[in-house]
Amino acid sequence: MCQMGKRTFSGLEVTLLAMFLLMSVVALALIVLYVTGEPGVLKDVVAPECPNISLYERVDCFPDGGASKSKCEQRGCCWSPRDERNTPWCFFSTNHGYVVVEPVEQPSPSEVKAKLKRMASPSLFGADVEELSFHAEMQTNNRLRFKISDAHKTRFEVPHEHVRLPSAPQASSSPIDSVLELTQEPFGLQVRRKDNQKVLFDTTMGPLVFSDQYLQLSARLPSHNIYGLGEHVHQQFRHDTNWRTWPIFTRDAFPNGGTHNLYGHYPFFLCLEDESGKSFGVFLMNSNAMEVTLQPAPAITYRTIGGVLDFYIVFGDTPEQVVQEFLLLIGRPVIPPYWSLGFQLSRWDYGSLAEVKKTVERNRAADYPYEIQYTDIDYMEEKKDFTYDKVLFRELPQFADYLHEKGQRYILILDPAIATSKRLGNTAYESYDRGTEKNAWVTESDGKTPLLGEVWPGETVFPDYTSQGCIDWWVDEYEHFYQEVKHDALWIDMNEVANFKKGSIHGCADNNLNYPPYTPKVLDEVMYSKTLCMDAKQAWGTHYDVHSLYGYSMVLATEKALQRVFGGNRTLMLTRSSFPGVGKFSGHWLGDNAANWNDIKWAIPGMLEFGLFGVPYIGADICGFFDNTSEELCRRWMQVGAFYPFSRNHNAQGYKPQDPASFGPTSKLLQSSRHYLNIRYTLLPYLYTLFYKAHTTGETVVRPVMHEFYSDSATWSVDRQFLWGKHLLITPVLDPGTETVRAYVPDAVWYDYETMEPLTVRKTHHNMYLPEEKLGLHIRGGAVLPTQSPATTTMYSRRNPMGLIVALDDGKQAAGELFWDDGDSRETVENNNHIHYTFSVVDGFLTMRATHAGYKDPNNLSFENITVLGVSHRPREVSVKQGNIITILPNSNVHHDPAKKVLSLRGLSLKLGQTYLVHWDQVVPDYQRFDCHPEEHADQAKCKARGCLWEPAEIEKVPWCFYPDDYGYNARTIHETDSGLTVDITRNRKYESRGRPESPDIDTLRVELRYHSGHMLQFKIWDPATERYEVPVPLSVPSIPETQESKRLYSVAITQPFGIKVTRKSTGTVIWDSSVPGFTFSDLFIQVSTRLSSEYVYGFGETEHPTYRHDLNYHTWGMFAKDQPPGYKMNCYGVHPFYMGLETTAHAHGVLLLNSNAMDVTFQPTPAITYRTLGGILDFYLLLGPSPEMVVQEYTQLIGRPVLPAYWSLGFQLCRYGYANDSEIAHLYRDMRAAGIPYDVQYADIDYMDRQLNFVLDPEFKGLPALVDSMRMEGMRFIFILDPAISGNETQGDYPAFDRGIKDDVFIKWPSDIGDGIVWGKVWPDKPGVIVNESLDWDAQVELYRAHAAFPDFFRNRTAAWWHREIKEFYENTTKFDGIWIDMNEPASFVHGTLGGKCLGSPVLENPPYMPALDSKERGLSHKTLCMNSQQFLSDGTPVRHYDVHNLYGWSHTKATYDALLNVTGHRGIVVTRSTYPSSGKWSGHWLGDNTASWDQLYKSIIGMMEFSLFGIPYTGADICGFFKKAQYEMCLRWMQLGAFYPYSRNHNGKGNPRQDPVAWNTTFAKASRDVLNIRYTLLPYLYTLMFQAHTEGSTVVRPLLHEFVDDRATWDIHKQFLWGPALLITPALDAGTTIVEGYVPNARWYDYHTAKDVGVRRKLVPMPTPMDHINLHVRGGYILPWQKPENNTHYSRRNPLGLIVALSDSGTAQGSLFWDDGEGIDTYEKGEYMLTSFTVESNTLACVITHNVLATADRLTLGVVKVWGAGRIHIQQVVLTGNNGTTTTLVPQHNLDTQELMVDATSTETHVDQPFTMTWSTGV
Repeated sequence: MCQMGKRTFSGLEVTLLAMFLLMSVVALALIVLYVTGEPGVLKDVVAPECPNISLYERVDCFPDGGASKSKCEQRGCCWSPRDERNTPWCFFSTNHGYVVVEPVEQPSPSEVKAKLKRMASPSLFGADVEELSFHAEMQTNNRLRFKISDAHKTRFEVPHEHVRLPSAPQASSSPIDSVLELTQEPFGLQVRRKDNQKVLFDTTMGPLVFSDQYLQLSARLPSHNIYGLGEHVHQQFRHDTNWRTWPIFTRDAFPNGGTHNLYGHYPFFLCLEDESGKSFGVFLMNSNAMEVTLQPAPAITYRTIGGVLDFYIVFGDTPEQVVQEFLLLIGRPVIPPYWSLGFQLSRWDYGSLAEVKKTVERNRAADYPYEIQYTDIDYMEEKKDFTYDKVLFRELPQFADYLHEKGQRYILILDPAIATSKRLGNTAYESYDRGTEKNAWVTESDGKTPLLGEVWPGETVFPDYTSQGCIDWWVDEYEHFYQEVKHDALWIDMNEVANFKKGSIHGCADNNLNYPPYTPKVLDEVMYSKTLCMDAKQAWGTHYDVHSLYGYSMVLATEKALQRVFGGNRTLMLTRSSFPGVGKFSGHWLGDNAANWNDIKWAIPGMLEFGLFGVPYIGADICGFFDNTSEELCRRWMQVGAFYPFSRNHNAQGYKPQDPASFGPTSKLLQSSRHYLNIRYTLLPYLYTLFYKAHTTGETVVRPVMHEFYSDSATWSVDRQFLWGKHLLITPVLDPGTETVRAYVPDAVWYDYETMEPLTVRKTHHNMYLPEEKLGLHIRGGAVLPTQSPATTTMYSRRNPMGLIVALDDGKQAAGELFWDDGDSRETVENNNHIHYTFSVVDGFLTMRATHAGYKDPNNLSFENITVLGVSHRPREVSVKQGNIITILPNSNVHHDPAKKVLSLRGLSLKLGQTYLVHWDQVVPDYQRFDCHPEEHADQAKCKARGCLWEPAEIEKVPWCFYPDDYGYNARTIHETDSGLTVDITRNRKYESRGRPESPDIDTLRVELRYHSGHMLQFKIWDPATERYEVPVPLSVPSIPETQESKRLYSVAITQPFGIKVTRKSTGTVIWDSSVPGFTFSDLFIQVSTRLSSEYVYGFGETEHPTYRHDLNYHTWGMFAKDQPPGYKMNCYGVHPFYMGLETTAHAHGVLLLNSNAMDVTFQPTPAITYRTLGGILDFYLLLGPSPEMVVQEYTQLIGRPVLPAYWSLGFQLCRYGYANDSEIAHLYRDMRAAGIPYDVQYADIDYMDRQLNFVLDPEFKGLPALVDSMRMEGMRFIFILDPAISGNETQGDYPAFDRGIKDDVFIKWPSDIGDGIVWGKVWPDKPGVIVNESLDWDAQVELYRAHAAFPDFFRNRTAAWWHREIKEFYENTTKFDGIWIDMNEPASFVHGTLGGKCLGSPVLENPPYMPALDSKERGLSHKTLCMNSQQFLSDGTPVRHYDVHNLYGWSHTKATYDALLNVTGHRGIVVTRSTYPSSGKWSGHWLGDNTASWDQLYKSIIGMMEFSLFGIPYTGADICGFFKKAQYEMCLRWMQLGAFYPYSRNHNGKGNPRQDPVAWNTTFAKASRDVLNIRYTLLPYLYTLMFQAHTEGSTVVRPLLHEFVDDRATWDIHKQFLWGPALLITPALDAGTTIVEGYVPNARWYDYHTAKDVGVRRKLVPMPTPMDHINLHVRGGYILPWQKPENNTHYSRRNPLGLIVALSDSGTAQGSLFWDDGEGIDTYEKGEYMLTSFTVESNTLACVITHNVLATADRLTLGVVKVWGAGRIHIQQVVLTGNNGTTTTLVPQHNLDTQELMVDATSTETHVDQPFTMTWSTGV
């Protein structure tokens, strides 16, 4: 056995072994680093998964440059080279990033938290953070914050002065899941706009990278319209997204047009999404060095090298709103002192104070507006802060006083760097010494040794403004210096922080702060270039983290210094380096530019960007800082610089002077710039007000054109022009040798400021001639600009008179504001030490409303001059009203330039701080004419015979014969009480009563006004000496008038010549003004005219109107009930002398003339209306609303609320004139049932009658009673027709209806003094025993076959009793029915007047002196009706002429029929009448008459329904597919779709035409009809509830869009869309061949009914695809619609469970209600036999609250399927239903994340909806 001994290694061997082991470790480390990029961490190698994406969506995986295939693949990325270098060749694979590793937490509806874990993948730059914390919250309704940070380690976060971190969660009205959706693997997020779910910021396009010194996030954006990011020179305002990378890191660099970083740090951009104006902003709260890359996807990539990812996303409906939201976050701007808005002069190195004064004196001598003089660092002793050169600037301590003597101000400069050297004479530099004592300096990395650098004074230290010691030192030093050298404000420079050495005088250490793993593409690509070492220490952290906050912290410290020194005075700060939030304290200039034509251009994008950043006090160095300027360049720059908010001419050392006076007293530069500075000073009140708006709301001052005209894509890139606020457009010349500028003129009226003339072009590029002394300056129509006479300084200009420039827009309106204070004190807004005005111009009324007057100006200022642009004609009178005092302006103070259309008002002396109303007649003189000869064939002789004026007019339709101004009546005595007033008026007998001899004028009249309520006024005008007919229709007026003036919405004045003026007190709008000539009151002709509040008038009927809003261009509409099918300007079946007027303020009012005589109304463009009626009295009711819907509610309260129709009457109905027999009806019924088409009501037209005799059944219809019985057994209902006319040719005893009528004396007769017996006519009844030859012409058939017909007088009680008896007998003895259709009740007759056409009595009633604009008016009033001399008797026995009550015939017929129906059937049923009058809706519905099968009738039916909504008859509709003529397939199908949403939905056609019912075409037609009617039946609970609300509240059912969106003027002209109530928008196809409908989407969230999706647009006209089987339906967010599954008819559908459509609003809320009763009981509401529930949704909980519940067991409803729309994209997993007794049931929901529809079926729970319950849904996380 061999034993080995212990080996001893030599020293060399030991050394070699150690080296081997060391090399092995290094090799292993290198292998690990190669694989993972993380030292010491070995991971599995992951093969890249490369996505198939567009080149434009690649996210660069190798931003550090030098990419190669091998290097790329080492990073686990994808390599795909291309033929251009812009596109990344190395881009991220899908296996980079993070995943969500724990369930997402949602502590509240507005908050989400998650934990993220890094996916296994190679590292880019090492030190990746493995676990991250994600926190997101909706901080406000318009602001989302999300932060990504290290889950285990605190990292640097910006210590913002205004945005305090961490931000405490705030109450938000928006749940976070409505805007934020998380993707879990790999982690990503999508930020959506809550109202349309459009994706705005989508980080799923690239991975999240989060390492210690490299953080990256990419996001896809919705458009290329990206603005902001800074500070750089952007040569265009809108960013280029073609792979542009912009570094952000504060730097002292020249703004010479490169892509390098400049002085400020602004990681904020605004994105305009599209033409809607919707925009959003993204702010990354991170101060580390970073870069952003914009790429064509479009997308943005952030790369920052420290801190956290702390994003704020702000949402706005406009770009301007985004800025406001951003400034709400970071702090709104300070209001600069008024004097700081004056012109300013500066230069670096005047050389001496004497040279400064020389500059001052030569510019003073030029009488030049000039406010502020600066001194740059040359005033200092050896450029040391807090010193001055006691040789060259010896008198500097007195310099401020020298300037103050002339009202000028002095500003000096301070830099941060403090010299370490001693002062002259080797004396101590005490500022440095004191700072050292207070440890005020930035230190080296040891935290102790002050870092030394070099700036202007030589070796320097750098104050650490983040430390309290430094702040205290800075404030003290500044205070000491101010005591020595007085000045007015402070300019701070070099605070990026600038250092002439790289890092320090000793260089910088080699570490990962000074040389980070990745350096953004900053200038010089060295972090510490021209600044401090990154490892330097400050109180807030390492300079690496806080470098870009240096200027910000200096601003905060300087603000404290200024407060110490200036106290309550506001003063001014101007800083070069900035960070978001600086604008709260300071202004900024755009840095050290140069005298060249590029820099003058690039200044505009720079100013616009700082507007976005919240620094509105901004400007560039005018004429350029570096280099010698030219006269042309400086002249053009002075022109545009006059409109920089910060307007300063500043140049550098060694260059020739460029102050304006240096160019010589006669130079064009001096003259031109003085001219524009005088304009600037004139407009300083406007500019100052803009700064007030910026301070209080965050509005921009210098504003991009795009902000105001975002819907015009041409403005998105306009950056060579800019706006002051909304209203002043500045168009400078920015190129040499140019006198023509291709300027963009946005879509508005624009007035040249200097000529006051309007531009003739708009919404186009325009070659604007701007010679060498001119700048383009235009005022936008719609502006009211406050002005003040200029002076050389604001000290003097603020003493001068003020004025206004009013620029009228297209609608002759304008608005503006004025903010005024002492111009110098701090917090005048917060302390209410100011004056605030709002100015508005509407219809020639300028309201100057002092909304606040907390400041008294010592100069006793007044508005002296007002200039109004756009006034075509000289006003007849200008008045000024203050309180109750009205002053008429002398003509000498009123000047009008007809060529320029400028009105100048001078010498006004309107005291500042007081409220005034200035009025000028904004009229076209010709339009003030009121027609004195409305009849045809006017000539001069006829005109003069009436005492009127004759003057031909050039404007078409203007009357040539018109009334003189004093034609009419004069008020004689006025007796006023608290409840009204009485006025006696007498006719001006200067004009003889010779206009119409048959109807002499009445000389004395009485006027009575009654203040019925706060919102209703009545005035009557009548003859007190002679009793005249008054309408016997009872109205519901309050029993007690409104005697308290303060509670009335109106004021009333009596004018001379007599007129009544009614004014809405809240707005000053005159809504009735009859103080116009032409008032006439005679026995058979009454005329009154009134001015209208605007051109928006709706109503009057019944006539076919081609538009819902009336055309006021001299259109006359007759009103006289007539059997006349709808046609243009043809008076039809009913009479409704009621209109609704919209005022320009979006208030509404209604006017009813209670007069039943034949009449017409004429509109004219004044705007005005003239009523002409043929008898009675004038009895007007004015309803003040103020909303359109309230007007209808008040009107129906007056005339009577609409009847509540039976539930079944809301089903679909079928009828035709021309059924051959009952078998045809039976076959139709069977076919409809077989097709499964919902259908509730079958009609019989006059075919069922034997010879068209009422109450007599035709033998061909003998089976009808049995058919009706069988149909009713299956849930159907039957309605039959009755006409009023009764045949008188029957053998006595054969026709009981006539016999009993004779006995009861019910028929209309002649008055006994002119005739005897019945006034006979002819209608449908045939004579006995005739066989009708229908081939004969109509008149021959009437003559040969029609029987004599008598007309019941339904006013009489005996007639109502007779009618009731006949109906009852028919019901009991012939056939059952459920409703009655009454027709021909105008009353219609087939002969004119009576048999033979010879009316007895005076012919003047048949052909009155004035014949209104009626159809066939040449035939007289008795055409197709009774003689006007016929006599009727009111219910009290009073005899009346048919002449007076003709229009009430249908009204009286309807009341008698309704009473009979209810009594006979014992149920509610429905009456449908053709002729109507105000209050007919209390008893009946109405169809729009015998229309024609033509396309135009579809949209006209919408107009008709909307008008009858105004008239208080909501149960209305048109004959679907048309009554006359043959229907065409496509038209009928589209009409079925539209008609499915008529409240009264009936398909009806005429005799001799083919069938047009749904089963008469083909299966495709039948299916489309079934589908749309199923939707109707589904929504019947909602429709029935609307009918209930109409019955109880007077609200509309078919509702014009303007009723819900009156603030949106686009809705004021819409009549091809309509609403059901507030919540269902119907947009039908109305034209042949249409498959796309242009529909307007109002300003709300809307869901497509068919898909449940949010449509994502609002306040916009959009193309809506509308194939043949489709109608566009949209449900409004915020509403709950009850629904039931449809069945064949309502008898069965009412038994189904009740479902709910919950359409969530933007804030996740909704509300609705349900009315339910037995569906046909009489007065169920009045008897309390009903259920009323309200539904609400808030915070994901649906609640049912019972308002009233007295419901029979058989009528109870159970809850079915609840559909929640807009439920979000976070999966809802649980729904809990809690019943009335507290019992809970967990339901399984179906949640479609695509459509965001949540469906919950509660049918199985048998929850009754007449008991309270709640339903709550949650995500379960």
